[in-house]
Amino acid sequence: LSCAYLFHQKRSLAAVKKRFFNKHGGLLLLEEMKSKQGLSFTLFTKAELEEATDNFDERHVLGKGGNGTVYKGTLEDNRSVAIKKCKLISERQEKEFGKEMLILSQINHRNVVKLYGCCLEVEVMPMLVYEFIPNGTLYQLIHARQRQGTRVSFATRLKIAHEAAEAPAYLHSWASPPIIHDDVKPANILIEDNYTVKISDFGASTLAPTDEAQFVTFVQRTYGYLDPEYMQTSKLTGKSGVYSFGVVLLELLTCRKATNLQAIDEEINLSAHSLLAVSEHRLGEILDEQIKGEESIELIEQAAELARRCLEMASERRPSMRERGSRQA
Repeated sequence: LSCAYLFHQKRSLAAVKKRFFNKHGGLLLLEEMKSKQGLSFTLFTKAELEEATDNFDERHVLGKGGNGTVYKGTLEDNRSVAIKKCKLISERQEKEFGKEMLILSQINHRNVVKLYGCCLEVEVMPMLVYEFIPNGTLYQLIHARQRQGTRVSFATRLKIAHEAAEAPAYLHSWASPPIIHDDVKPANILIEDNYTVKISDFGASTLAPTDEAQFVTFVQRTYGYLDPEYMQTSKLTGKSGVYSFGVVLLELLTCRKATNLQAIDEEINLSAHSLLAVSEHRLGEILDEQIKGEESIELIEQAAELARRCLEMASERRPSMRERGSRQA
């Protein structure tokens, strides 16, 4: 009797996993995988990822955000990986999740974190498996460096800005439909050796429809980096990412956070405070002390001017994805 019960339980569990797999676009994903040869995309089981993270123990958490929670894991072949439990926000995302992740896995760019595969046999939060980058994030580098005694030169900051712009520019031009990173911020910019940048955390809704230059979506982005135009129209475009990059560039110049609720009213929002300072020729007041006098003020002013252009309220007045990358070269 007990054997029959266990058999029934295993069969029921398998049926549930299959239903979840199909719910998140697993069948569509399998069709795509069959049509493409030489893919290095892996469909992981839930059990594999549970084992890799000690059943998603809190000690393995690398970070939490609006798009999900990321854990460090170790696969059976001893590879260290980052495993993200995603939060989906629309029915369309659920149906096409697997297919979209397959497209993202084919990205091969030195400034983009490699996507190894995914797990779809879960009810609510499909999981993505990325390469693991051990040196932390840009957020940690610029906002925790004072406690660590780390010095980050102006030249290094320009290098980081250039590479942080290169990756989204590549993604926007590489794929059809374009791939739009919907949450560019320092916490999603990983730092390798020699300050090489790796962009991470592509949300589940990053592919624009082929018949639209922009599309309506509900994006779980971070306050302080959100395009004001998107807040009015709910339309996400490549220029939305340009706005976010402008905020990141200001953080690199000032080492101040995008939002600081402990600051006085006029300094809570970094972009508004910095734009006012630039317009009133008070750039020196907001610059990070480390870079004052390190470089020609003209170079710093050029970087601040690029940030100002990226933060234009009207998206058509912002530079393009490619231009913002080339300007930092």
